[in-house]
Formats: sequence, structure tokens, C-alpha cells
Amino acid sequence: MKNLFIKIFLGLFALGAGLGVWAVLIEPDQLKFKEYKIYIKDWSPKLSGYSIAFLADIHAGAPHIDLEKVREITRKTNALQPDLILLGGDYMIQGVKGGTPVPSDQIASALSGLKARDGVFAVLGNHDHWENAPRMFKEFNAQGLTMLENMAQPIEIGEDGFWLAGISDYTENAHDIKKALSAVNDNRPVIAFTHTPDIFPEIPARIALILAGHTHGGQVYVPFLGRPVIPSKYGQRYAIGLVKEKGRQIFISPGIGTSIIPVRFLTPPEVSVIKIYPQTDK
Repeated sequence: MKNLFIKIFLGLFALGAGLGVWAVLIEPDQLKFKEYKIYIKDWSPKLSGYSIAFLADIHAGAPHIDLEKVREITRKTNALQPDLILLGGDYMIQGVKGGTPVPSDQIASALSGLKARDGVFAVLGNHDHWENAPRMFKEFNAQGLTMLENMAQPIEIGEDGFWLAGISDYTENAHDIKKALSAVNDNRPVIAFTHTPDIFPEIPARIALILAGHTHGGQVYVPFLGRPVIPSKYGQRYAIGLVKEKGRQIFISPGIGTSIIPVRFLTPPEVSVIKIYPQTDK
């Protein structure tokens, strides 16, 4: 009986150690490129399958995310040939264990290689505000990464297209939805992107889809228990993936880097590839 107890103890210890190694050293480096189909009302059939590569929470300087890794992500994203690339904020990192700070101008330079037919657009996250939002705004624009902070612009595709709106970060009280939509002057669909999903209850029905990051999907998912830590006042409500409420929809990316604690478990880093299709009654 004693030998059995020892074997069980050693087995559980080995399992725990293995899971720890996976969560700290392996999974955070297992970048995925995952595709999602999302349906939008009044989306032009001519734009069926329109692709958006959404990169959120890069956190350059965190473990596993040095500048070379950012350049690798850039190359692999370009290889997908998305129609549009959106950057969802938190390019910087402060205070993560085991990380090495990377200057923001070098991050912007590394991301400047991103290319898409309809452009590359960005918003700032809370870490970027903590760093220096005005400076990073200038650095990204200088590298051809168009900052849409409470701004919208049309994406013209032949006779079709849509509006793209960038909404500033909710947690830093920088968001102004009315200002972000002020330029929208026709009935074409509006796709918005921002950093923090907690803004979703305030989003008007005029916005067909909003993309966000910030939560990292909690970084850790425990089967049967869920995601223990979500940086949101709504808990797990806006933790990850596509959420629909009252005819509106938000997609929350699990992000790329890590924050605070450099671990991921059953929540691998991801570049989310959104494919847009017309919504039908079928």
C-alpha cells in the first residue's frame, strides 16, 4: 500500500512538473494561425470571404517574443495574404517576469513589414498608454502603420467596401465611440477594432462587428473550471472568441504574448484570421 501511495505521488508530481514545463516553456511559443468565419448583415456578396488578420497583445519583450519573433510573425502573416491587417494594441510589456524591454520604435519598425491589399491599421492598448501613447502614435504612423484612434475611414473595394473604425482603449478612458463614427456617412457596414472588450455593452448596433484583445483568453484554461483570471470587470463573459449579444457581435483574440506571468495553458498564442461572409436567413 505504501509503495502504491509513493508511485501515485511520484506520478502526480511528474505530471505537474510536465504541465508546468509545457505552460512556461512550450505553449507560449506555439503560435497558431486560426481561421474564423463571421457573418455580417448587409455584407456585399462580392466581398464574401474577405480576410482580416488580427494581431493583438504582441507584448514584445515578454518571454518568447523578441524582435526576431515579431519579424517572423510579420512574415508568416504576410504569407497568408490577408485583405486587411489590424493591430489590436499592447505592443509593449511592462513588468513581466523573464522579459527584456524592447523600445517602441524598434517594435514599430519590426511590424512595418506587414503588408495587405487594403492596408495595415492599429490602435493603442493600455500598456502602450502606460509607455507613451503620443510617441507611439507618431512612431507607428511613421512606419506606415496607420493609427485609427477614435477615427474611421472607408475601405473602398471597387464599387463595394465598408467602414473601418478604430476605438481608443476603454480601460484608459480614451474611448470616444461617437467621435470614432463621426465620419461614417453612408449605410455600408462598419467593422470596428479596439483593445479592451469591456467596451462592448456600449457599442451601438451600427457597428456590425468589433474586434478586441486585452484578455489573452486568460492565458490559462482549466478543464471543467474555466479561465481563473480574466482582466475584465465582466469576468469570463468577454474572455475569448466570438460573443453575440442583442444582435451585436464581438470577437476577442487570445493574443500573442503574455503579461504579468509568462505562462499559457490550453490557450496558445494566436494570430486570428477573420473571414467575413454575408449573413443569410438560412
